[in-house]
Amino acid sequence: MNKTILITGCSTGIGRITAKYFQEKGWNVAATVRSNPDQDTELNALENVFVVALDVTKKDTIKDAVTKTVERFGKIDVLLNNAGYGSYGILEATPEKAIRMQFDVNVIGTLLVSKNVIPHMRKAGEGTIINISSMGGKITLPLGTLYHGSKFAVEGLSEALSFELEAVGIKVKMIEPGMINTNFEDTLIQGLNIDQSMTEYGEFLQKAMKGMQQSGSNSSEPIIVAEKIFEAATDSKNQLRYIVGPDAEQLISARKQMDDTAYMALMKQQMGL
Repeated sequence: MNKTILITGCSTGIGRITAKYFQEKGWNVAATVRSNPDQDTELNALENVFVVALDVTKKDTIKDAVTKTVERFGKIDVLLNNAGYGSYGILEATPEKAIRMQFDVNVIGTLLVSKNVIPHMRKAGEGTIINISSMGGKITLPLGTLYHGSKFAVEGLSEALSFELEAVGIKVKMIEPGMINTNFEDTLIQGLNIDQSMTEYGEFLQKAMKGMQQSGSNSSEPIIVAEKIFEAATDSKNQLRYIVGPDAEQLISARKQMDDTAYMALMKQQMGL
């Protein structure tokens, strides 16, 4: 019997590529999108792929998608909490709604989807939950107060959750990608929370935005993330974290070896601040 993975956030990027990658490997795939699943002609055309609506900020859609996936495939062996995005900018210029939405999607959404899938895995006595974190859950960049805060939270909740779920046969794992070529950097630059009237931030903003754009030029292709997710789903290891990409390996390693002062100085130098 084929194994089944449920993936959140399959409309674009890492989620979509991972859905296709697991399908090619012979898995059943519940590929979730926020709305209009019937209109996704590409994923719907693939054998053993079930495209279903799931918005991680709407608990009714979470419950419905999990129920329909179990009805369709009989079980959920792996949950990939992939849905997420990055909100960047000056905190002072960020609307409260944007602050709450960043954590609703990246943190609360991850918790609620997991909460709905865990009972099925617990009854089966096995399963794996894989959360997409980021090197941004271990290190920080300028303008990333909200994004890094949410990913640090994913790191903490995943590590803590692993203790209780190990007792019922469920593994928890995290994927920590570096910069990935999914238009993430372009999107966040265009959507920066800034206020031109706050002229005191002007020089800092100009330098930070330039540094972010330069960092994005060294991004890796998203297929390497899909490959690492597949490794985590199938290697049977009790390994909590999987780093993806040379930049992530370098920066996370450097952070472990440095104190706060040295790390902050390094990042200011690399970002041209």
